Amino acid sequence: MSDWIDREGFRANVGIVLMHDDGQVFVGRRSGGRGLTEQDVTVAGQTRGWLRYRLPERYVRRDQAPLCIGQKQRWFLLRLARQEAEFRFDTTGQPEFDRWRWVDWWQPVREVIFFKRQVYTRALQQLGQQAFPQGLPPYPPWWRTARSQRVAAVAGNMAGPVGGPDAAPAVAGAVAGAVAGSVAGGGS
Repeated sequence: MSDWIDREGFRANVGIVLMHDDGQVFVGRRSGGRGLTEQDVTVAGQTRGWLRYRLPERYVRRDQAPLCIGQKQRWFLLRLARQEAEFRFDTTGQPEFDRWRWVDWWQPVREVIFFKRQVYTRALQQLGQQAFPQGLPPYPPWWRTARSQRVAAVAGNMAGPVGGPDAAPAVAGAVAGAVAGSVAGGGS
């Protein structure tokens, strides 16, 4: 499958928040294989339209065509359709995640690489309204400091974590096939 990059230079992608019954979400470090299937989850919501982020200049590969300057993502809220104990990420030759855990709702914002934090925040705020109709979970104590860091990152005043963009954990991205039709049918 080839990447689809629009005329503005944004690559289309899907973001997924996998939610446990207790309100916690899955974070994992992707290793590239396959993990969850459509039978493992149900689609419980999605963001309104595309959420975009720009890559910092140091990550833009100017020698590739078409030029990709960032991503536009449709985010989906998925709920487990089975008990967690039934999941096995080591049943394929190359599992999708080599490390994973369940965390509080806002924790992925803290752990993702700096230039994706604003999109993660917007996705969790929008999906949180669907996941928690009585109101979003309270922001954690670190949120105020993290917010000022997100503002600085957007302004380009912050260095990323050691290890580059692939070192940060990904919110579960294993079930793109379950929602790919929704993305393919969407506009810009």
